[in-house]
Amino acid sequence: MKKFIGSINIGVLFMIISSFSFAIDGAFAKVLSTHMDSIEVVFFRNGIGTLLVASTILRVPIRQVGGKPWLLLFRAFIGFMAMLAFFYNIAHIPLADAMTFSRTAPIFTAILAFVFLSEKIGVKGWIAIFIGFIGIVFIMKPNGLALDKTDIFGLFSGLGAALAYTSVRELKKFYDTRTIVLAFVSLGTIVPIILMVMGEFYHVEMFDFMMGKFVMPHGIEWVYIAFMGIFGAIGQVYMTKSFGAERAGIVGAAGYSIIFFALIIGVILGDPLPDFIGLLGILLVVISGIIVAKEKV
Repeated sequence: MKKFIGSINIGVLFMIISSFSFAIDGAFAKVLSTHMDSIEVVFFRNGIGTLLVASTILRVPIRQVGGKPWLLLFRAFIGFMAMLAFFYNIAHIPLADAMTFSRTAPIFTAILAFVFLSEKIGVKGWIAIFIGFIGIVFIMKPNGLALDKTDIFGLFSGLGAALAYTSVRELKKFYDTRTIVLAFVSLGTIVPIILMVMGEFYHVEMFDFMMGKFVMPHGIEWVYIAFMGIFGAIGQVYMTKSFGAERAGIVGAAGYSIIFFALIIGVILGDPLPDFIGLLGILLVVISGIIVAKEKV
């Protein structure tokens, strides 16, 4: 396939398709969250992912060096916790805000790479990071030093994803990509089962984001679950294709289109339009992320 279709960069096109698919995936998760706890939504999301990844391994066996089991487990665990925070926020705040929080991951990744991998950050990079954090403050609108639960989870969804991405960069030297993904989605399937069993006997308000009772889906909800898994898989496939077709900085910047899609879809689902300060915060995070991504071109 040619790199350009007409005047459209194919890598950018793939990332836009991926972003739209992930936004639809988030929309189905939001709709399902009105009938079930977020931990159950995470269970179905990862359960479908486990089946899909396992099927590819059955068709094409894994070849890898291995040797980093604890780092593999860390990536799976921190990725799972970030997903829990993200899906909790999808259920409790506007879809665009939840997506914006999760898209702070490149900002945190730049900082983590600077601290742990000794990667340099230029002046533009530091300015972008500063702009990003100003944007986060505008979105949260904290009352003094007090932060809402969703604000804390929003920050963690970005930081947790950044930790996961940073660890993947090292893990790819030792493991097949499918092994890394399978470890993540399988942990994200097994742990929710344990937590939902515990939720049948215990209820602690503080841990409502990770504990809840299983509610058997019925009727149209099974269709929503199927579409959530399908669009999540499409998003993952086209995101992988985009990074294979174009430089990371260019497609990384295009990935912020997900916030636009999430804003439109969220309003359709009943989310309120963000006020001026909130919209400015979203814009600053997008600008920050694009600058950070461009630094990797």
